[in-house]
Amino acid sequence: MKRRAFITLLGGAAAAWPLVAPAQQPAVPVVGVLSSQSQDSEATVLAAWRQGLSEAGYDDGRNVTFEYRYADGQGDRLPTLAAELVRRQVRVLVANTTPPAFAAKAATATIPVVFVTGVDPVEVGLVASFNRPGANVTGVTFLSNKLVAKRPELLAALVSGTAPIGMLAHARNPNTATDVRDALATAASLGRTLHVETVASASDVDPAVAALVQQRVTALFIAPQADFRFWRHQILALAERHALATSFSNSDFVVAGGLMSYGPDQVDSYREAGKYTGRILKGEKPAGLPVLVSTKFDFALNLKTAKSLGLTVPPTMLALATAVIE
Repeated sequence: MKRRAFITLLGGAAAAWPLVAPAQQPAVPVVGVLSSQSQDSEATVLAAWRQGLSEAGYDDGRNVTFEYRYADGQGDRLPTLAAELVRRQVRVLVANTTPPAFAAKAATATIPVVFVTGVDPVEVGLVASFNRPGANVTGVTFLSNKLVAKRPELLAALVSGTAPIGMLAHARNPNTATDVRDALATAASLGRTLHVETVASASDVDPAVAALVQQRVTALFIAPQADFRFWRHQILALAERHALATSFSNSDFVVAGGLMSYGPDQVDSYREAGKYTGRILKGEKPAGLPVLVSTKFDFALNLKTAKSLGLTVPPTMLALATAVIE
């Protein structure tokens, strides 16, 4: 080959290299996470979600990055935060609990949405069906509202006597009417009176508990709702002040001082949602991923709290517990 021809060929190849290199280095995908709560209150479950995503082959800072948006208990901010993530052109939008799921679904019809919720997603209109969710939305549900009837039963078994039980429900939960109906039916079958107070914000909690105390309740049943986790310390402080035995839907409350919890293993649910996020990043479509239903459940007891309330946990109940805090 002549020297001039070789230089020309080499120059042409060099000119082409910058055009080829970018195609060999695709941009790192961005996953948006939308939560109605705070970073601190959601730390445990989101860590489980990241674990599931890692099991699917994606790790933050290596081959994926995250954009978090927290509403800090202000549900009216969710549409704006969802719109921010859509403008950020995230590859997948993860909606942590029901209100963010609705905000994400309303914000985009093209970006895949993976939700984690405690409600029936078909009943509330998030998806068309469990097996064929359709459109761009799928996820994991732990159906915590379906366990409402069992929790007053466990609470009443521990808090003996005929004293009434109080129930704290959330006004914005789409399942509140059903939850209250089921709890009232269970209480009636046990021969116990159930008084219900509904709240919509943290400022409603103190007067609601005060109203229940005036009804001489000795136990407090907290209906499933993400906001209650955000108000956890407030609720537990009120329960301690009024010497109320408490029942919750997840064990975070029991670790923090609540008496008992019975509900789905939310850590497992979030881990599965992380795996789904990874599958979508690899190219699968939400419409082809059936909604997963959690089948693992936890029953947690705080023996220290029971002792402070003068309650004796029977051996049969202790044997049922999957977690005991001493």
